[in-house]
Amino acid sequence: MKVILNQDVKHLGEEGDVKNVANGYARNYLFPRNLALPYNEVTVAYFESRKAEIEAKKEQKRKDSASLKDKLQSEVVTIVMPAGNNGKLYGAVTNQTIAEYLQKQGFDVERKRIEIAGSTIKTVGKFSAVIRLYEATTAEITIIVKSQEQAEKEAAAAEAAVAKKTAEPATEKKATETAVEADAELAVDSVETKAE
Repeated sequence: MKVILNQDVKHLGEEGDVKNVANGYARNYLFPRNLALPYNEVTVAYFESRKAEIEAKKEQKRKDSASLKDKLQSEVVTIVMPAGNNGKLYGAVTNQTIAEYLQKQGFDVERKRIEIAGSTIKTVGKFSAVIRLYEATTAEITIIVKSQEQAEKEAAAAEAAVAKKTAEPATEKKATETAVEADAELAVDSVETKAE
């Protein structure tokens, strides 16, 4: 059966596309959900009148996906999970895990659009994933999987570095204060000796 898509339908096409589909798929899925309309003179005329609007939507989607690609390319996904001594994770990093991380960072990416080589990550290390955005536009992101133990060590090292940096100016400040106090005492002593 020939239909015209009323909305974007995954794995089928975009709004305004003319497709041949099985009769049952059209009657039982596409038509009840208003995803498509039967191909006839009336629907063809309707979509011809909306052609400019549909093209404008497609162009906007292309621009949005290009800007999202630029933002995602620079994103490094760091996931901390429990792991054994040999680096094997207790569990796995899936496309759902990555989608949740990206949503926390403010990116709206469906999990179905994320493709991980081998479908899941089961070891600690550095990996990459491809995100299908729109048409042929894809973004490749870097995924770093760390064990909880490794993340705790790195956090402790970072805290120690921050503590060291804040301690250095404090010792310099104390040394300066001590020198100022010594100068003040000398000045007071010299004033007292002159007064006597």
